[in-house]
Amino acid sequence: EYYRFAKMKKLGVDSLILGHEIAGDIVEIGESVKHLKVGDRVFVSHHVPCFECHFCKQGHHTACNLLHNTNYDPGGFAEFVRIPKINIEKKGVYVLDRSVSYEEAVFIEPLGCVCRAQRLANVKKGLTVLILGCGTSGLLHIQLAKLRGVKNIIATDINEFRLQKAKEFGADTVFHANVDLSKEIKEINKFRLADIVIVCTGATSAAQQALECAASGSKIIFFAVPEPGINLEVPINKYWRNEITIMTSYGAAPQDLDEAYNWILSKRINVIDLITHRFPLSKAKEAFKVVCEAKESIKVILKTEGD
Repeated sequence: EYYRFAKMKKLGVDSLILGHEIAGDIVEIGESVKHLKVGDRVFVSHHVPCFECHFCKQGHHTACNLLHNTNYDPGGFAEFVRIPKINIEKKGVYVLDRSVSYEEAVFIEPLGCVCRAQRLANVKKGLTVLILGCGTSGLLHIQLAKLRGVKNIIATDINEFRLQKAKEFGADTVFHANVDLSKEIKEINKFRLADIVIVCTGATSAAQQALECAASGSKIIFFAVPEPGINLEVPINKYWRNEITIMTSYGAAPQDLDEAYNWILSKRINVIDLITHRFPLSKAKEAFKVVCEAKESIKVILKTEGD
C-alpha cells in the first residue's frame, strides 16, 4: 500500500481509499449469494482470475486481464467494504476456520504470493537459496523454504533488525547487503553460488546482486522489482552458456491462496510474530510513517475501532 500511496501523491490523487489483505465479518449479503451468510468470518482477495482465458488455461492466472482489473470498493482501509459479485463468484472470498484469527488471515495473500513463487521456481531440498530483502515477504520465503526442506538459506538486508529476524525465522546465514555478496556466498557454500535467488526488494542494487550471485543452472526469480523505467544489463552470453534462468512471479492464484491458508491453519508458518505494529484505522497516517521509516518494523496492520 505504501507504493500505491506514493504513486497517488505523485499523480495528485488524494481521495482514493486504498487497502487490501483484509479480513472481517460479513454484515450484509446480496439475495443471490447462497454459499455465504451474515456472521461468516472471511478473508477477501482483492482481485480474481476468470479461469477461462488463454492465460488462465496455461496456469498463468495472475496474468489474467480480469485479475488485473478487479478490486473491492472502497479499499480495505475502511470499516465497511463492498465485495463485487465477480469476486464472490470467482473464489475471492474464503470462510475462515474459528482457529484462524483475523491477524493471521491478513497473511493469506502475501503468503499465497510466496507459495506461487516457490512453486514456479521449484524450491526443494538440496538447493542453496538466496533471499534478497528481509521484510514480510522475505521472512515468509525463509519459512516456506525451510518447510520445503532447504538446508542452506542465505538472507540479506541493509537493516540489522530485519537480519536478526531472518535468523529467528530460519535463515542459516545472513549478510548485510553491502558486502561482496558473491564472494561471501562462495566462501560458505563450497565455492558455489546460489541455486535459487529470490529478489524480495525493489532496490536496484539488489537486482544487480541477484545477477551476480546465480550459479550455473540456477534460477533468479523477481518477486519484487524496481520501479518502472529502471533497466538492468544482463550478461546474456554468460547466462546462455551456464543455463541461468530469469523468472518473475506476480500475485497469487486461488490455488496459491488455498495453500497459504492451509499453512496458516496448520500453524506451521508463524505469521503472528511478523506483526510488529498494530494501529487503529484512525491512526493510518502514523502507520504509514512507521512503514516509510522502515526501522524496527516488519508487518504493520490496521484494525477497526474496538477490535
